[in-house]
Amino acid sequence: QVQLVESGGGSVQAGGSLRLSCGASGSTVTANYMGWFRQAPEKEREGVAVMSFRGGTKYYADSVKGRFAVSRDTSKDMFYLEMNDLKPEDTAMYYCAATSRIRTATLEPRWYNYWGQGIQVTVSS
Repeated sequence: QVQLVESGGGSVQAGGSLRLSCGASGSTVTANYMGWFRQAPEKEREGVAVMSFRGGTKYYADSVKGRFAVSRDTSKDMFYLEMNDLKPEDTAMYYCAATSRIRTATLEPRWYNYWGQGIQVTVSS
C-alpha cells in the first residue's frame, strides 16, 4: 500500500500561481509512476501530469503544457505540481495518485491504484 497526502491548494486569481505538494509513504518501492489528476464539478476526472516514480519521464496534458510542471524531491518522497498562469478552467479538485500497474506513462485515471484525498484549487477571473 502507498499512502498519499496532498497539500498547497487554495484560491488564486487568473494568471497567478500555486504549488501543490504530495507526500508519499508506505510501500513506495512498488510504485512505478505518480500522477496529478483533477476533477471539476460534473466532469470526469482527467490526468494533468505524470512522471516516473524515480524521476525522469514526464508527460503533460495538452491543456497544461507550458504552464504546469511536475517534479519530485528524491530524498523525501515528495512530489510537486507547479501551476503557473492559472486560468478559471483550471478550477477543480486536484488529486495525486500512484500506480504499480503500468510500465508506460499514462494519464488515464483507471490505471492508478493509490489516491490521495484531493485538494481544492479555485481560480477566479
